[in-house]
Amino acid sequence: MRSFRGVVRGRAAHCLEGALAAATILEQHGYPPLLLDLESHDALDHVVFAYRRRGRWGAVGMSRDIGLWGRRPVYRSVEALARSYYAPFVDLTGRLTAFATLDLRTLGAYDWRLASHNVWKVERTLLSIAHRPFRMSDRQYIRMRERYRRFVETRDPRDTPFRRGAHNWT
Repeated sequence: MRSFRGVVRGRAAHCLEGALAAATILEQHGYPPLLLDLESHDALDHVVFAYRRRGRWGAVGMSRDIGLWGRRPVYRSVEALARSYYAPFVDLTGRLTAFATLDLRTLGAYDWRLASHNVWKVERTLLSIAHRPFRMSDRQYIRMRERYRRFVETRDPRDTPFRRGAHNWT
């Protein structure tokens, strides 16, 4: 659980570390350091940096799954932004159940930006704050999961855009 300094040093990041790196950089450009936590029933949450531009919400995020990357600022609310991750999050085990935002400034003097040690307090805080539940029927989720299952069955799991050297699905 590394800060921006650790991410730069290690040249790699998981989603929360990437969101912290984005928050560190974009805070210097006037954006509040705001994280969006997407909670899943399989305990594999996803975290992105959320921002507002011209009254619309967007996100900076990275994942091995291209559907969980960032979003352009086109969403009218944080909830709409969070919902945009619902379908791409569905796989054979994952289902988003709730979302929450955390303004990192509420951590006070805690050094989540440049600490040389692990910054577990950020994750503990994300896990402890109240999350707003998603409202999606089981029927709709089952349809999405079956669609995902058919998608997986028709493709070689080793054939990803990263394996081909591409940066997106084209």
